[in-house]
Amino acid sequence: MTHDATTHDTAGWPPLILANAPNGATRTKADHPALPMSAAELARTAAEIAEAGAALIHVHVRDGEGRHLLDADAYRAATQAIRAEVGDRLVVQITSEAAGRYAAPEQMAVVRAVRPEAVSLALREIVPDAASEAAAAEFFAWARRERIFLQVILYAPAEVTRYAELKRRGVLGEGQDFPLFVLGRYTPGQVSRPADLLPFLAVAGEELPLWSICAFGPRENACALVAAGLGGHVRVGFENSLLTPDGHLAESNAAQIRRAAEGARLLGRPLADAEAARALMA
Repeated sequence: MTHDATTHDTAGWPPLILANAPNGATRTKADHPALPMSAAELARTAAEIAEAGAALIHVHVRDGEGRHLLDADAYRAATQAIRAEVGDRLVVQITSEAAGRYAAPEQMAVVRAVRPEAVSLALREIVPDAASEAAAAEFFAWARRERIFLQVILYAPAEVTRYAELKRRGVLGEGQDFPLFVLGRYTPGQVSRPADLLPFLAVAGEELPLWSICAFGPRENACALVAAGLGGHVRVGFENSLLTPDGHLAESNAAQIRRAAEGARLLGRPLADAEAARALMA
C-alpha cells in the first residue's frame, strides 16, 4: 500500500495516523486464535498491518503464562523482532499499563530501562494524585530529553481538564503529546458509540492539536471514522474490539486496519506513513 508521507495534504488535513493495538493486556488466543502473544507473532502482525496501512503498533508483552508483563528484556525482544520484519516502517510504541499488576514507579522504571521509540501512559496511573506529581515531572522531563514519543491516555472528559492543568503547571513537561481518548470505557459492556467522542472534544476545545481515539465493540470503526473526519487520529485492533461492524468476529488485526484505511480513503484523508507520523508527533 502506498502512503502519503507528507505532514499535510493540499486540503489542509494532516494525514491520518492509523495505529494498531493487536493484543492488549488480558485477551488470549481463547478470545481469538489470531491474537498475537509472542515476539514472533507480533512481528508477523506488524508486517501485515504495515501493508494494510498502519503507521504505529502499540505493543503489549506477556509472561510465560500469558499474563500482562512490564519487562525490559521482553520489550527489547519484541521490538527487535518487529524491526527485523518491518524496519522503520512502523513506530513501535510500548505500553506502561498497570493492568492491576504494577504501580507507577514500576511503570516508569520499565520505560527508563527500555528507552522505547514511543510509549503510552495513562494519566490516572502515572500521576494519580498531587503526591505523585514530583516523580512524574522528573520522569516526563527525562522522557522528553530522550525524545520518546509520549501518548497520554485519557479515560474520561474530566481527565482532559486535568491533563491541560498539569501541562500548564509543567508537570508533564514541555513539548508535543499525543493524547488518546478512550471512548466507552465505562459504558455497559464497554460498547462505544461515535457520540462518545463529543464530550472529550467539548472539553478539549482548540487546545489539543493532536489527538487520537480508541473504542470498544462493533462500532469501533464507526468511532474511528468520525474521529478521522474531525481531524483526529485512530487506534483499532484486537485490544479493544474483536468484532467487525456487523458484529461478527474480525478476521485479523490487519483486516481492522484495512477497514479504517478504506474509511479514510472515502473521507478523502490520506494515511500517514511512519515517517509522517514521527514528524507529527515530534
